[in-house]
Amino acid sequence: MSAILALDTSTPACSVALLVDGVMMEDFRLAPRKHNELILPMVEQMLTQAELNLSDLDAIAFGRGPGSFTGLRIAAGIVQGLAYGADLPVIPVSTLAALALDGFNQTGEASWLAALDARMGEVYLGGYHITTQDKQLVISTTLAETVVKPNELANLEQVYQGIGSGWCYQNELESSLPCAPKHLMLDAAPKASCIAQLAEFAWLSGETVAAHEAVPTYLRDEISWEKQPLKVGKR
Repeated sequence: MSAILALDTSTPACSVALLVDGVMMEDFRLAPRKHNELILPMVEQMLTQAELNLSDLDAIAFGRGPGSFTGLRIAAGIVQGLAYGADLPVIPVSTLAALALDGFNQTGEASWLAALDARMGEVYLGGYHITTQDKQLVISTTLAETVVKPNELANLEQVYQGIGSGWCYQNELESSLPCAPKHLMLDAAPKASCIAQLAEFAWLSGETVAAHEAVPTYLRDEISWEKQPLKVGKR
């Protein structure tokens, strides 16, 4: 089995999760503008509660975006620092995929259009189909991650459920779908527990990166991260 620490600061929510041998622990808080203050103490408290050190982990995962520019940089910086210090691999996980998994976990519905409010009249979107096979998650991307004005989204043939803050543009998004979602989870935010679930399968498949490759995905503006170095957190 595996021991994976996951964290997310991509939205006003701030969360940390620890998945060890199939047992999940999570600390999820709505804490706008307090991520930098809270995230490391939350990590330390989680490890202490589990009686683990960083060196006991197999990998560290984080919500790599899309999401808040500042929040993504905080998560990436913290993860870089922790992973460097403990010589651990990193697993970047899509925040939109994590949202879709949360919807699946709560309802059992397979197809999700995950949306985050990108401000300036735009949304981050991703479509996913999730099932289980032999008790293993199977997740496929049905709409590649994009940032778009909700009234400019091309018509989609697939029936989706809706999740995430981007569904504040419900009327515009629904106009691109063949029918309105049966489930709409507007208040949902990416959870570290869902990131940990997705990261476990990535880890088992060897899909990890080195600490210095733990960089955000910010769809609106492909900024050169080399020109704007991340501040590496220290424990």
